[in-house]
Amino acid sequence: MSKNILIIVTSHDLIDADHKTGIWFEEFAVPYTLFLDEGYSVTVVSPEGGDAPVDAGSMLDYQATDENERAVAALKNLPALSDAYQAEQFDAVFFPGGHGTMYDLPDNPYVQRIIEDAMQTNKPLAAVCHGPACLVNVKNKDGSSLVRGRNVTAFTNSEEQAVQLDTLMPFLLEERFRACGANFISAENWADNCIVDGNLVTGQNPQSSASAANAVIALLKDT
Repeated sequence: MSKNILIIVTSHDLIDADHKTGIWFEEFAVPYTLFLDEGYSVTVVSPEGGDAPVDAGSMLDYQATDENERAVAALKNLPALSDAYQAEQFDAVFFPGGHGTMYDLPDNPYVQRIIEDAMQTNKPLAAVCHGPACLVNVKNKDGSSLVRGRNVTAFTNSEEQAVQLDTLMPFLLEERFRACGANFISAENWADNCIVDGNLVTGQNPQSSASAANAVIALLKDT
């Protein structure tokens, strides 16, 4: 039976007047392609809908393969995330990164509801690089942080400093996760690092995109 995957990407395209942002293309294109290769049905949405912004820095080495061109097309004319999208409609939820996610995912009520529902029903929930920003404000029923006591990773303080954007972010992911009581597991800068804690999958950086997607695929094959 084919699986249905929901991918939620950012709509946010600006850090400040000097820094444009959006999705980091690899973090969308690689999982998107792997899911389609498995024969899964993939629905892509964003908070605001329309054409999703792609960080120009992620396209510097772009190759116009059939897979990449298909992924580019999949980011056009997106529906807006709303109550129409419920976790129960999908077998897994995936959040690609890009710095834009730091702005429009943490406080989005639809994002929070989908995450809460996915976690309560034990469906694979994955986020890579800055995508885990979607988790930082989600609470358990007792009011504690969703990630408290969980093993997670995300773009590290060291990596943020390396790209010289640490002082421009609204918060630092590693710092926030540690403050939430998560067991933050980091690897060296740009190392492939994917952490699986039950149904929660997190990847550290763009290099972890395939590993995060493959972890979701493995979880789905176990169900």
